Amino acid sequence: MGAMDFRRSYRSAAVTYVDLVSRVPADKWDGPGLGDWTVRELVGHTVSSALRQVPVVLTTPGGEIVVSSAEGYWALARQVPADIYAAAVAASGDDAHATGLVLGDDPADAIRELAGRATQAVATAADDDVVLTAAGGMRVRDWLPTRTFELVVHGIDLAAATGVPHNFSPEAVAEATARAARVAIAVGEGEMLLRALTGRGELPPKFSIV
Repeated sequence: MGAMDFRRSYRSAAVTYVDLVSRVPADKWDGPGLGDWTVRELVGHTVSSALRQVPVVLTTPGGEIVVSSAEGYWALARQVPADIYAAAVAASGDDAHATGLVLGDDPADAIRELAGRATQAVATAADDDVVLTAAGGMRVRDWLPTRTFELVVHGIDLAAATGVPHNFSPEAVAEATARAARVAIAVGEGEMLLRALTGRGELPPKFSIV
């Protein structure tokens, strides 16, 4: 991918996500979203992880590079002790609930403003700036695609939960799908995935790379 592509992909996904949220019917917000989350909590999680934190991370120097690729970000999560991972999942759930409440009665306006701040921060960050992420120091060009992935995957979740069609471009879906495949390779499950995609095997129930 070219040097500008990861920024363009992020901006495109953010704009599409804001548009999707603006079309969620009022009576769907307290309905089922994803797993135990309501739609509001699903949106809260997505907004927190993929929009609100972006300006903060992009302006926080990360020191040395701890994770050198987008795939490595998720691969690292597979390596942490079970209790630490469980605590992180619980904290994410609490944050999803709190952020969902903060978005108020007109979430679309609040999210549009957060997306604007995020894309502005993306425009001013240099490709090779090392910033402090949840996984440690990462280059901007390696970290930002993990946020684009969040927008696309959880945007598709939101569309499925609400029955509102999303408008993510085929390129955005392709990029997220390719990213997921690269994560599978990074955690040693590439061959199993390839066999499943080519009709030569099946993935285990509830298989996930995240």
